Amino acid sequence: MTDQAVDTGGVQLSGHAAPEGHFLGRTRELKELRADIERAGLDTISGRKAPRARVLLIAGRPGSGRTALAEELVRQVADRYPDGVLRARLAEPDGTPVPVERAARELLAALDVPAPAGADEDDLAALLRASLVERRVLLLLDDATGAEQVDALLPDAPQCLLVAVSSGPLTGIADVRPCTLGGLDTKSALELLTRYTGSVRITVDPLSAEGLVEACQGEPAALTLAGGWLAARPQAAVADLARQLHAESDEGSPLSRVFGLVHAALPAPAARVLRLLCLAPAGLVDPHTASALAGCSVGTARTTLDDLTALGLLRSVESPLPQYEIPGCLHPLLRAAAETHDRPAELQLARARMLERTVRLLQSCRAITETDSPQAREKLQGMPRALRFPTPRAAADWLSVRRPALLASARLAVADGELDTLARRLMSQLVRAMVAHVGTQAAAPDLYGVHQLVLDVAERRGLPREKAAALLNLADVDARTGRTAEALARYRAALDAGREANDPYAIGRAMESVGGAHLELGDYERAADWFGRALAQRLARDERADAARLYGRIATAHTYAGRYGEAQRAWRAAAAGHRKNADVAAHARALSELARVQEYAGRPEESLRTCREAVEWAGRAGDTRLRAAVQLRLADTLDRLGDPAAARLHRGEAERILEEEPADGDTGPEQPEHAANTCEIRSASAEG
Repeated sequence: MTDQAVDTGGVQLSGHAAPEGHFLGRTRELKELRADIERAGLDTISGRKAPRARVLLIAGRPGSGRTALAEELVRQVADRYPDGVLRARLAEPDGTPVPVERAARELLAALDVPAPAGADEDDLAALLRASLVERRVLLLLDDATGAEQVDALLPDAPQCLLVAVSSGPLTGIADVRPCTLGGLDTKSALELLTRYTGSVRITVDPLSAEGLVEACQGEPAALTLAGGWLAARPQAAVADLARQLHAESDEGSPLSRVFGLVHAALPAPAARVLRLLCLAPAGLVDPHTASALAGCSVGTARTTLDDLTALGLLRSVESPLPQYEIPGCLHPLLRAAAETHDRPAELQLARARMLERTVRLLQSCRAITETDSPQAREKLQGMPRALRFPTPRAAADWLSVRRPALLASARLAVADGELDTLARRLMSQLVRAMVAHVGTQAAAPDLYGVHQLVLDVAERRGLPREKAAALLNLADVDARTGRTAEALARYRAALDAGREANDPYAIGRAMESVGGAHLELGDYERAADWFGRALAQRLARDERADAARLYGRIATAHTYAGRYGEAQRAWRAAAAGHRKNADVAAHARALSELARVQEYAGRPEESLRTCREAVEWAGRAGDTRLRAAVQLRLADTLDRLGDPAAARLHRGEAERILEEEPADGDTGPEQPEHAANTCEIRSASAEG
């Protein structure tokens, strides 16, 4: 997009009809807000140190210019806060409050502070406050729906400043400095109109211009739409629009009356596109979204969006890809217009087209990364050109830019309740695209939310197989982030769902994971029992590789419990299984672990023989790290047998092997926890 948004008295004017300008009016409000920053707080007056950041409140109804005033204040004082400005929006376009957990996570991401996936809002809010203790930041919270949201995110750092934008007071937060907005002063309102119409049309009929300002009650959003209407009609006089507004009934706000005139004057196709934009997730729309909603070409949608932007009905978002934002004050008006002019079935069809387009874009986004797959290339070539990405980088950029809208699409699709099939496809493709471009670990916080949505749909539709999969995915994240008790409960629920679905994979995975959770909790007897149940299932299904791995997990549980005899038998079974499966590396690892247990059991000579055998098999495997680890294990054993010279030789050999390994060697793709080899190689001397 070449058109840039410009600040005005309370709205962002966008489009080529309005030239670049600066913030208008609000001189008194800005002066008072800046004075409030300097003014002593109640704690200071009473002689106490301020325990929390100062809070400034800019209150006003949507369309009053409250956000633009907040942004102008931030621009003027940002240099006082060397650690930067953090922004978060606390309401969806339809007014639904944004969960504190989501807002805190976005703020932590802006600070580059890792936030554990699946953490609750209390933990994330505490982490945010802890991260701000040593920082001097300015925090702008837009569209706050209540004091609870703001209070949860309020830093315990008096050197910080929090600016909240809301429709009403923040009752319950001490020492809030409010600034309540009304309309613009006449001079600023006329200047705002002049930016759209040019000076001549205002100066030749100043009384009509002032009458128009009065009809709009000085409201910046209404004046913006009025200016866009006049800019699109160079021959129309300001008096024409003023008369039309005065002729309207007194019902509704000035903004709704101006919007009604603007909407009625649009060509029918553009008016329909505008109304359907109320369905855009997160209030963000790109040409593809508009194209799918209206059922038109992407090019036509792009032209229409630019035209609507020039009229002040949309804002162009600064982004590497064309993207537009629906002003929050217009969202309820768009929804009301859609409900009046479009049948419910038409709106549902438009929503379905949008979700289907999103699914196909996500498929294309993932397929471009699968360069080695002929099937993926063939599927990609079968897609329309408009849905294809030229390079993996372009696909990754699209996924990054559209991430908020994509996640919002999933939430809205699930909340709709009538498009669950599309919602399931959307979430499946979203997970795959994120894993392909971002990686499982980096995308874990977003994926956790998606898996929760999958679980909601599965429970609502009675889909036990999908319920089991969602529970397993959620439990895996819980386990990785230390919430082992929560993970155990979800693994057990997944086992019940897997049995209901008669899904052998889910049953086996759940039983093994229940065992892993008990192992993490230190209940080694139950861990071994659950691993044994999973092993029995694998043996019954002749799944030999998994059976060999489970023998290793049983051995690990026995080792931790000090039952070295049972552990040795299980490691021998694991080694035999891996050897039959021709998995040389796993065979070597199992032998190394067997040697460790033999050493624990007080059988150093047997341990030495097993170590030597492990070294031989590790060499056959061609795994340099494994060879080095087994050499170190052998060195530790020789030390305990009183042969330090031989031990030094083997340690030197391990160092030589590691030096030969490439410094930036690829360790391979990430593996889920349940699939990882449990036979961890550890130096006995380090175990104390």
